[in-house]
Amino acid sequence: MPEPLIRPMTVADVSAVCAVDRHCMRPPWSPLTFEAEVKSSAGYYLVAELDGAIVGYIGSSMILDEAHVTTFGVKPELRGQRIGERLLCRVLQEALSRKVRRITLEVREGNEAAQGLYRKYGFVALSRRKQYYQDNEDAIVMWIDDTSRYGFRQLLKERAEALGGS
Repeated sequence: MPEPLIRPMTVADVSAVCAVDRHCMRPPWSPLTFEAEVKSSAGYYLVAELDGAIVGYIGSSMILDEAHVTTFGVKPELRGQRIGERLLCRVLQEALSRKVRRITLEVREGNEAAQGLYRKYGFVALSRRKQYYQDNEDAIVMWIDDTSRYGFRQLLKERAEALGGS
């Protein structure tokens, strides 16, 4: 499989991102939510493209020294091909460039694949939000508590190199 193009999400991408999001999130975000987030000065949103088609996306909000991964998805038939890992790695690299120290996210309790990816990048499960999702599934709250420590920077550098420098 060719390497995906990772680039900033634009408002023009919202329709295609929503088409992917419908297969990834319960419930999916509305186009208006994506548009507002992409336009936000705190938002950092990326898409992954293969052959000109959007196949994945990630969103985050970065304010001062803290970041929150807000949304993340890859077309189901393309999971396991490191597209999501490339997106996550790029967000973490951007967080470092902005001097973000703490990064958090929520992940469905039953989404073991995503939790494994987050652990691979140094996220640690610190709490649970009971019945966080509309279908009453709990969320696991995961954190990277200090991106400034050498161990995290070295881990991210190694992971990026393993992805081909993405």
